[in-house]
Amino acid sequence: MKTQTKTTQLTILGLMTAVLLLMAYTPLGYLNIGPLAITFNVIPVAICAITLGPAGGAAAGAVFGLTSFLQCIGVGGTSAMGAVLFEINPFFAFIQRFVPRFLDGLLLGYIFRAVRKSGNVYAACLVTGFCSAFLNTVFFMTALVVLFGNTDYVQGLMGGKNVIVFICTFVGINAVCEMISSTILTGAIGAALSKARLIPAPQNKKALE
Repeated sequence: MKTQTKTTQLTILGLMTAVLLLMAYTPLGYLNIGPLAITFNVIPVAICAITLGPAGGAAAGAVFGLTSFLQCIGVGGTSAMGAVLFEINPFFAFIQRFVPRFLDGLLLGYIFRAVRKSGNVYAACLVTGFCSAFLNTVFFMTALVVLFGNTDYVQGLMGGKNVIVFICTFVGINAVCEMISSTILTGAIGAALSKARLIPAPQNKKALE
């Protein structure tokens, strides 16, 4: 039974990793609007966090973060902002692209477990889906301001606004679209996975850890 569970977990992780790579190397993962892009990659990360726990979410988040960083150098698409940040400081660009996605996946696993204890798995999936996009935006923009806030590039984007106003106006409709799509799709996929008994019960800690 343990072998079957582990095999199922690895299959899900492998499948979601393949989906993330497919999204990274096709137009499916990003909808570019201005310097930012609406990303749907947070959805596979949320699914991994739901089915595999914090470690599975972190693994998927790491894949997402790596593909996001590679776009800074034109691999799997090109990020206009990422290219500029990479030119300014490649190491900081890696941190800004990778760490927020890794932390997002890790925390989503704990968020799902906490909300799942209420007994409503569908609500837990909806919350996890929303948080996947919300935390991704918060972590991404926080890293941008902390690591590159003093550069001429980011100062030009800010245009004299304070940090909070800048973040809210800069992400704008992009973040809203991400949160809506991630909430709806993660909830629907999570409901299907629950019916297929691929989501562990609250007391089951046999997630991918």
